[in-house]
Amino acid sequence: MNRNLKIIFGLVLVLVFIAGPADLTGLGIPWPGLKRYGTYILTLWLVTAVAAMGVNLIVGYAGQETLAQAAFLGIGAFTTALLQKAGVPFGLNFLASGVICFIVGIALGFPALRVQKHYLAFVTLAFSVFVWLLIRNEEWLTGGVNGIKDIRRPILLGISLRPALYYYWLVLALTAVLTAAMWWLLRSPWGRAFTALRENAIRAESLGIDVRGYTLMAFAIGSAYAGFAGAMYAPLVEFIDPSPFALGASLQFLLMVVAGGAGSFVGPFVGAVVAVLLPEWLRFAEGYYLIIFAIIVMLLMAFCPTGIVGLFARLTTKARRPHADDKGPSLGGPNLGGDPTAAATTVAGANS
Repeated sequence: MNRNLKIIFGLVLVLVFIAGPADLTGLGIPWPGLKRYGTYILTLWLVTAVAAMGVNLIVGYAGQETLAQAAFLGIGAFTTALLQKAGVPFGLNFLASGVICFIVGIALGFPALRVQKHYLAFVTLAFSVFVWLLIRNEEWLTGGVNGIKDIRRPILLGISLRPALYYYWLVLALTAVLTAAMWWLLRSPWGRAFTALRENAIRAESLGIDVRGYTLMAFAIGSAYAGFAGAMYAPLVEFIDPSPFALGASLQFLLMVVAGGAGSFVGPFVGAVVAVLLPEWLRFAEGYYLIIFAIIVMLLMAFCPTGIVGLFARLTTKARRPHADDKGPSLGGPNLGGDPTAAATTVAGANS
């Protein structure tokens, strides 16, 4: 696809996301828009995708493991809810949720990064359970199992965002900003360093990359994205309790990244479709929809180890080069052209 077609496709996609849930019949367009519940599900998909972007940075690009994303989502959600009850505007709540999760991510990362891979997963698992117990038992702060209710949606420029469509537009704008920030990060020397660590940490360190520092920053930034998602989640549901922030939710975030395509920029959005929208589309099956959903996910894991994005890339590549030899999967990440040494060399040159 050439540059002009990409620009046109991008603009059409933006228009679809902005106008898709709205009622356009007043403009002479036969589209009644989405109902309140449909707009809520679409907003939830965006919020979930933001949290999954953080997991993708940690797992897909930095090559680490985390089972604490739901815990950071809970920290962000309760921070926003408590600050709102104290009369703090949403903008400050949003920033505070991300900053607090960033700081907690660094505090957790310093001792946790002494171990790697599945050992790190066990440390984050313990942290996830600790945060859930804290939210559940400290009733004076979080309300315990009764949670916090009546979380109001913000007022922007004198306009109440309580209608589902208005709040969707706010979440869409914030998601666009966070997505652009992640795009810039992954194409900066930092992003190349993250991917070089995933491919070969020893080689990256030999070329002058601060392995511990870059890994810690990936973990902290990924945690901050969960905090931002939590800040948007609390006003969306208007009531929060400990249940959405248990360990199962962290496993679901990891599933989103793997199913969508770890190390792929659009992977979190595709994975969020599998985890959030697909169950809704299967509601017609009534009591069997969970069984169908589980079968679909297992088939994806068995036959698409690189995720849906990886499968789509392979199919499009074969369609473009039907007579090319199959040279097997590339060892490099999506930004490296299959050569982790090139990324490490680039970052080492930038650091020097």
